Amino acid sequence: MKPRESAAFIASVSKDVKLNPVGIKRVASEIVQAIVSHEFEPNNMMIHSYPLPVTEDTSSIEWMFVADALNFSFWALEENAHYSVELRGKQYTGYMALCAAITKAQEAGIPITNPKYYANVTKETVNEIFMSNSGEPIPLLEQRWIILQECGKIINDKFEGEFCNCVRQSGNSAQKLLDLIVSNFPSFRDEGVIEGERVSFYKRAQILVADIWSAFKGKGLGSFSDIDTITMFADYRVPQTLVHFGAMEYSEKLNKLLSTNHTFTNGDREEMEIRGCSIHAVELIKEELKSQSVDFNKEGLPINSAMIDYFLWEYRRRFAADLAKVPYHKVRCIYY
Repeated sequence: MKPRESAAFIASVSKDVKLNPVGIKRVASEIVQAIVSHEFEPNNMMIHSYPLPVTEDTSSIEWMFVADALNFSFWALEENAHYSVELRGKQYTGYMALCAAITKAQEAGIPITNPKYYANVTKETVNEIFMSNSGEPIPLLEQRWIILQECGKIINDKFEGEFCNCVRQSGNSAQKLLDLIVSNFPSFRDEGVIEGERVSFYKRAQILVADIWSAFKGKGLGSFSDIDTITMFADYRVPQTLVHFGAMEYSEKLNKLLSTNHTFTNGDREEMEIRGCSIHAVELIKEELKSQSVDFNKEGLPINSAMIDYFLWEYRRRFAADLAKVPYHKVRCIYY
């Protein structure tokens, strides 16, 4: 099952996570209010907030592939001890810190976005490039090194040394590109089994597609006629925002686990329920937004799951202190 169908199925059988229609409407209202007040502008989406070059050329695609190949597991048990990197005097945390480390490496003359380079990069070099400000290695260093080498070799063997050749093979289809990524790169196969059904989430593969679409403003190599088929990117932060707004609710048992900093294993039922219900919640928010009287098309604003995901993810970053009261699920894995 693709992520959208998987999410609908998971929401229908979920025991510890429930969706609340009142909260769904509340998120939709918040988004409308933020767009009307220009507090949130979907045209200036995710990619333009990153510490990275945003030129609309193939170099940006190679950059985004490396960033999204390594876009997972930045959390720390202590809220103020998250992975962080300094770039040009500014501190970045989490995924932004990863982006900062890549840019920093490039500025130091290290060709970290070249598959011919990272196919053979050493673990020691990966450690140096992604070292946190505290001198601690980036979480899951070993897995990141293995993934970089594996991805580099696949790109060199199958796509003539450039990931952009994979993008070209998609024929401007988001779903075709998603299929190409998942079928060719094992580390992007973000799947599980619940109630005997194989389900998929594809967080990193979908965010890679959406990043390319956003960087190219839906044109050229980023022109995907079916971008609306991409769902939200099921991580550990967006569910936190959905719970904050009351769109998603946890059982007493699950709340207790989360509040004690319990570490789940990728594939645990509770973890899949949180991720699946998050995807389905965003699909319902999207439908609610489409029923609003606001003319989003007036300024060419995209109303899709990627945009809603970005609003929720960015909201969490802007109001981190408030949302710190909402516990989030913790999993050490390569998928998110």
